[in-house]
This record gives sequence, C-alpha cells and structure tokens, in this order.
Amino acid sequence: MEFIQKIRQRAKESPKTIVLPEATDERVLKATEIIVKEKLAKPVLLGNKQEIYNIADGLDLSNVEIIDPATDSKAKDYTELLYELRKHKGMTMEKAEELVKNPIWFGTLMVKNKDVDGMVAGAATATGDVFRPAFQIVKTAPGIGVVSSAFMMIVPNCELGSKGHLLFADCAINPNPDAKQLAEIAIATAKTWKALMDDEPKVAMLSFSTKGSAQHEMVDKVVEATKLLKQQAPELLADGELQADAALIPKVGSSKAPGSPVAGQANILVFPDLNAGNIGYKLVQRLAKAEAVGPISQGLAAPINDLSRGCSVDDIVNVVAITALQAN
Repeated sequence: MEFIQKIRQRAKESPKTIVLPEATDERVLKATEIIVKEKLAKPVLLGNKQEIYNIADGLDLSNVEIIDPATDSKAKDYTELLYELRKHKGMTMEKAEELVKNPIWFGTLMVKNKDVDGMVAGAATATGDVFRPAFQIVKTAPGIGVVSSAFMMIVPNCELGSKGHLLFADCAINPNPDAKQLAEIAIATAKTWKALMDDEPKVAMLSFSTKGSAQHEMVDKVVEATKLLKQQAPELLADGELQADAALIPKVGSSKAPGSPVAGQANILVFPDLNAGNIGYKLVQRLAKAEAVGPISQGLAAPINDLSRGCSVDDIVNVVAITALQAN
C-alpha cells in the first residue's frame, strides 16, 4: 500500500528509539528483525535475553538492544520515579518496585524518562493494561485533557479528502466527549495528520446539522466544540457544525456552508461521539472496501500505541513506523 510505504520511508529519514515490551511474542521478534533491516527505528526489546534468543530461533537480533527489567540498573531509578509520580494516589515503594518488573510498566517509564521516544504494545496485552500505565505515568500532552484515537481511512478510487485519505476520530476510546474534549480531540487529530501526511489538515466537526439547519442539544455540543477549537487553535483550518456530505462534497459544501474554509474539502472528520465514529469507520471500511489503519493513539505527551492481539508481523512494523513519526 502506497500510504504505508510513504510512512516507512519517512520513518527511515529520522529513526526514533521505540521500546517493544512484549519480546516473548514471536511476531514482535519477527517485526523487530524487519524494523532493523529496513532501518525504520531503533527497537529496544524488554525481557530475559536468553529466553528471547530461544524464541527468536534463527532471527537476527544481533544489533538489537535487549533490557531485562528484572536486572537492569535503571530499575531503581524507575521505581523512585513511579513512586514520586503516584505517591499522592497511595503508591508505595514496594508496589512501585513490583510494577517496574512488569515490561509494560518498565517500558512506559522509559518513555516518561525520555530514554526512548515511544512504545508499541498490545500484541499479547489487553488495551486497558497498555493504557493504564500510560495515563498514570506519561499523561496527556500540554493543553490536551483527553486521550483519543484516529483511523486513517484509505478509500480506493476516491478523490475526497486528500486523494482518498481521511482521518476519522474518535472511533475507539471516548464514548461521549463533551464540547471541550471534542475540541481537544480535533487538535490532537490535526497533529496526527501533520505527523503522517504532507498536506494541510482540514477539520470538519460533524453533526446531523449544517450551520443551524437543525436545533438540538446534540448539535449545540458540536457548535460549542467548534467555537472552542477556533479559540484554542486559530491557525487550524476547521469548521462546524457540518453534515458529512457538506464536509466532503464541494458542491454540497458550497451550497450548505458558503464561505466555510473546509466545507467540501475536509480530510479530517471529527465525530460527535463514539457511536457515530465507530459505526462510521466500519461502514466505510466494509462498504467502500477502504483500508483502515489504526487505531492510532493521540493526545498523550509521548506516543504509545496499542496493537490488536490478533495483529500480524506487518501490523507491528507499520505501527512502529507510525509511532516513530508521531515522536517527531
């Protein structure tokens, strides 16, 4: 796929250090070999070196850094860091010491301490167990109070968005964001677009109403979110509330929202809630036979991405490349 090839090429231009804490999963080790061979990033594996080499059987990991959380000298520093970050929530030194032995927590602390640029996990770990330490340790980026997700939708034979490329958010994390959170999701998604694409983000705040065509409290939320978005990121090309056709189709956009900076040419669609976002991306994926790349996590102070437990080796490689670009 052309999009993925571009992502991999851009990742090569400025290789980042990405920690992979699930080093006892054979898919992760196969992906690591590819990442090193293609110079997409500098992977760091977590676990017992001998155990990893036994599982790797025949794979070339000779140039890969392997750190064992159980014996590494940094474990003491990370234990103290975790204790300081969470003692107001009842964290004890004993509990911190125990958690640091867990590769997911150790990897998250590496990100927090800026010893690595990002983390990719989830091949063998539930989403909640990947993000819980991320929320508690890395936390959200300045000015962003909510972690969200985006899917890059690549629609074949389509000129809408950016030649068939569109970012949909939030489709996986926040069930019912309020207006403030919706504005923050839009800002985070625009940042994701800038990391992955060459052209300018154009954000549509979606609703079942366009510019007052319907009255309802659900519409009011999107109107308020658009107002907050324009206050917080005045440099961003963004508008709302817009129906999906007004956001995407030039003729409809110019008719329903004349003078709008994005109507008819949006490449980012921000959905008002998780119902709409999740249903929307799955409909486009299945009916338009679109490729859905994601979910891409956004809004954290440093990039941490979650894999599906059914992920392929290629999925891991691609998410590492995306994480590396987000770290830029």
